[in-house]
Amino acid sequence: MNKRRKRKQGGSALGAAIARLKASPVVYHAVLIVGVVVAILILSSVMMNIITRHGMHRTVPDFTGVRIGDAESMAKQERLQIIVNDSLFVPAYEGGIVLDQLPKSGAEVKAGRKIYVTINSFRQKMVQVPYVAGRSLRQAKNMLEVAGLEIDKLIYEEDIATNYVLAVEVEGRELQPESKVEIEMGEGVTLRVGVEQEKNSTIVPKAIGQSLSTAKSRLWEQGLNIGQVNFDEGINLLNQKDARVYRQSLEHNSGAKLGDAVSLWLTLDEKKVESNSAASDKRATELEEERLEAEQTLRDSLEMVEAGISFDEDMSPTLRETLQRALQQSAQMQQQIEQTDEDEFF
Repeated sequence: MNKRRKRKQGGSALGAAIARLKASPVVYHAVLIVGVVVAILILSSVMMNIITRHGMHRTVPDFTGVRIGDAESMAKQERLQIIVNDSLFVPAYEGGIVLDQLPKSGAEVKAGRKIYVTINSFRQKMVQVPYVAGRSLRQAKNMLEVAGLEIDKLIYEEDIATNYVLAVEVEGRELQPESKVEIEMGEGVTLRVGVEQEKNSTIVPKAIGQSLSTAKSRLWEQGLNIGQVNFDEGINLLNQKDARVYRQSLEHNSGAKLGDAVSLWLTLDEKKVESNSAASDKRATELEEERLEAEQTLRDSLEMVEAGISFDEDMSPTLRETLQRALQQSAQMQQQIEQTDEDEFF
């Protein structure tokens, strides 16, 4: 009886409250609007949770090491889409195997997301070797890189055409203008390059901080060969493109002979690269200051000779000739430094 009485009293109170609200149209409509807005917000929140949680999010599977056909089937089951955006040729793997993917396995993505993969080619692509004899070394290098080829070795021979390609060789055979020789993409060719004896010097560019391909390109452009290439532990054929040079056997901004070889060390450790890069820049500045000081000393000596001032009565024309030649070589090296700095800027 008491419960019934309380319910009746509660119902009467609610009814009285509604009656009072209805008696005041402004308040009634305000409360009604607030109630509708709150209901819409609650409904939207519930629907959003249902949409985002019910079948919309997927965990990306690991497709690496899987044949592309099987990977596409796996992706379809997960409501994902496989897109092949690159291919490499790695002899250690079968053709058609997925080598890399983006996003990586374990990532949370929405259904329908595209997964970009790199697959292993069934065979390396064959490309025709361009005939680059008669071109400057820089032009020849660029033409080979566009064709997907490298420089295997630079061999310098005495000739008045310094840094111009005299001949192109593939597997020991010299190419002719009409030659139609094809080799696998990524392979290298030998270039025989001219050099005058007085111009047999170059400046070592900075390879630290660069990828292997960029470092090679910079060294070739300065007339230098690639020595040993050393990789830190953990670097493989798949992540090699992410590695950066942290050490080079010949210092940046130091002098070298055309054709000298520069060995490289690569790592995935960004801190190691940054630390060594800063040290390399500091040392390069010191070398530049030393070179400028030596140039000034040579100029002063030559001026004294030309003015007839000598600390040695036995000063010979040969000494004067030597000083002049040294100044010419110094000027050439300065031009190479400026060219190297310009190339590194771009």
